[in-house]
Amino acid sequence: MRGPVGQGSDGPVSVAAFIASQRTEHDVPHAVACRALGVSESWFYKWRDRRPTPRQDRRTKLTDAVRRVFDASGGTYGSPRIGDELREQGWRVSDNTIAQLMADLGLVARAKRRRRGLTRQGKRPAAPDLVKRQFTAPAPDVAWCGDMTEIVTQEGKLYLATVIDLYSRHILGYAMGDRHDAGLVVAALNMAAVTRGGDVAGVIFHSDRGSEGEFN
Repeated sequence: MRGPVGQGSDGPVSVAAFIASQRTEHDVPHAVACRALGVSESWFYKWRDRRPTPRQDRRTKLTDAVRRVFDASGGTYGSPRIGDELREQGWRVSDNTIAQLMADLGLVARAKRRRRGLTRQGKRPAAPDLVKRQFTAPAPDVAWCGDMTEIVTQEGKLYLATVIDLYSRHILGYAMGDRHDAGLVVAALNMAAVTRGGDVAGVIFHSDRGSEGEFN
């Protein structure tokens, strides 16, 4: 599969698992989730029913370990501290891999240090700031916030776009690619919409003004 969603060797399996979870957790039909993510139903069933490889099995166990350490910290550990804990337990894993797994799980540390901003000033006029710089919400799906993070890997830079519910602080959608552009933002929004069952009318989406997402 091509495009921002599902890139990388583990991407198809992750996307297939995400589509399956929407049926279980939110009663979203597989056909609806497949259309939203731009994949065919035959592609989904192929990857859903595929037996896990040793690498995928290791990733599943690592994902469980990341969640355990995060929960044990009371939700305060970010990827560097979780990485330290896991390496002490014998895991050979990088902080970047843990950061990606945390994004997959929707885990955001409460005391997370802000990374270097990636926003580039766009040429178009800024859209109205509907959240008034107040990054909280009184209920789920009132306001979402977009973020873009640069991840350095051995093969080069990757960019992770996320959509976060400002009420729960949970990640509703994400997309990763090697280009820092609006396509990643749109892919992350599509996943967030599927997570919420497709009906997101009236939700405010805020992103910093920049050329990759000139809207809020």
